[in-house]
Amino acid sequence: MTLEVLLQAAKIDEAKWLDFPDYGFRQYFLYKNESTGASIALLEFNEGGGVPIKHSHASNQFMYCLEGEYAYTSSDLTLRPGDFYMNPKDHPHGPTIARKKSVLLEVYDGPHYYEKPVFHRDDTIQGFLAKVSENGTV
Repeated sequence: MTLEVLLQAAKIDEAKWLDFPDYGFRQYFLYKNESTGASIALLEFNEGGGVPIKHSHASNQFMYCLEGEYAYTSSDLTLRPGDFYMNPKDHPHGPTIARKKSVLLEVYDGPHYYEKPVFHRDDTIQGFLAKVSENGTV
């Protein structure tokens, strides 16, 4: 028996997409490590969809653009197919907008956020908040 995982695109379970209809995107987790918060996900943005606020992450964020045109409006960075983006832990970025329908592969090397941002709900944050120890460190 192998510990390897293969997820075939044709067999993606439509019911497992997390939908953010107010912001024009949805997210599908390909991998999650519940103990570290690390994850790999697909993000699909409708044209005009995006993240409405400047925010930061509790870990490093990596994105690879598979399709579309996805812009970070405060830094004037635009991802197009084949572009790689890295945003270091604690670095403020956003808001964003999909200038065309966009598909991105997003990777976090740890928990996504310190606190739940306004565009997430309890059912979409999926336990990816940083755990704070008794002495106040993450």
